[in-house]
Amino acid sequence: MPSAIVTGATGILGREIVRALGNDPNGWHTVHALSRSKKEKYPSNVKHSFVDLTGSAKKMAEQLNGIEAEYVFFAAYLQKDTDQESWDVNGAMLRNFLDALDITGASRKLKRVVLTTGAKQYGVHLGAPKNPMEESDPWIEGPERPPNFYYYQQRILAEKAKASKYDWVVTYPNDVIGVAKGNFMNLVTSLGIYASVSKELDGTLVFPGSELFYQYFDCFTYSRLHASFNLWAALEQKASNQAFNVVNGDTESWQNLWPKVARKFDCKIPADQFSTEVDKDKGSEVPLASKPPIAEMAAERGLEGRVGQGKVVQRIDLVKWSQRQDVKDTWAKLAERHNLEKDSLEKATWGFLGFVLGREYNLVISMSKARRLGWTGYYDTWDSLEECFDELGDEKVIPKTR
Repeated sequence: MPSAIVTGATGILGREIVRALGNDPNGWHTVHALSRSKKEKYPSNVKHSFVDLTGSAKKMAEQLNGIEAEYVFFAAYLQKDTDQESWDVNGAMLRNFLDALDITGASRKLKRVVLTTGAKQYGVHLGAPKNPMEESDPWIEGPERPPNFYYYQQRILAEKAKASKYDWVVTYPNDVIGVAKGNFMNLVTSLGIYASVSKELDGTLVFPGSELFYQYFDCFTYSRLHASFNLWAALEQKASNQAFNVVNGDTESWQNLWPKVARKFDCKIPADQFSTEVDKDKGSEVPLASKPPIAEMAAERGLEGRVGQGKVVQRIDLVKWSQRQDVKDTWAKLAERHNLEKDSLEKATWGFLGFVLGREYNLVISMSKARRLGWTGYYDTWDSLEECFDELGDEKVIPKTR
């Protein structure tokens, strides 16, 4: 019976990997959950260890003494202010961790490392990608491109795995739907707060993002589905040394999801919510990279001269919205009435949600590669959103909904 090591054990994705492993004690003997803090109770087969992944390999090796496993799930991530900082810090975390396993000798037992990255693999943060996105698509890199630490991590992993004689798998989730205690780096928490405050203010739920994207398509990843995929990928021999998209399996749009969000929070959508021009004081428009990712492949696809610079359009800029006095006062009343976490409004990642809702291009992600190898996982995106809203209500992050 194998054992596992999970880094980033308190994050949205890492938490669910620990939970999935812990819920299968007959399949996983010991699960070492690594993080800088412990935020919840674990099943009996899960052992938590305090490990600082920002430390040196030598320091980490001291903290990892006696910890070994056949499988590592690396789901740790640190958000930094610039792309170069993200490259430096996240690359160093992975390299030093793998070096630490060499120092302790744990790498001799290791069979496979599963690394979590994301759809920034396809440059979705830079503008319109090629649709559907496939794992064989070229990497969006070069002198004109900002550093992408996902590429750096994948090269580090391939290099270390070859030298130490274990193999690897990389996952590419997108627009993750999930909950982690005390972690506000997710779209569901911000969306739940926005809907809760909107209900209290006047009962109307206006889509704050782009009118175009409201009608365009996106693919989401439920954190629990991603965890199930990680366990499958760790043990599936045919997945060795490959990268995989991991999304729910449906393709969604906000014109379909938004009315469901409104019903969940007992709100109404204005029939003419897009009838007015974007107010520059309330909204915003931010240009993205001058050369979108699809431009790398435009000529070979007959699209040369037909792809333009992308932008993020927020009819209601959510950072500005969160700073409005009436919004602050309303949240304070809700927090008092429902005994909620009072600082959730200021901790929520409004810039991230604004970006997710404000893009003006489709994001369709293929699951064909994993399907060909036998992966059958699927989760309805609305069901995953609703489950997370309910969990946030139970955790007293937002008011409970019906």
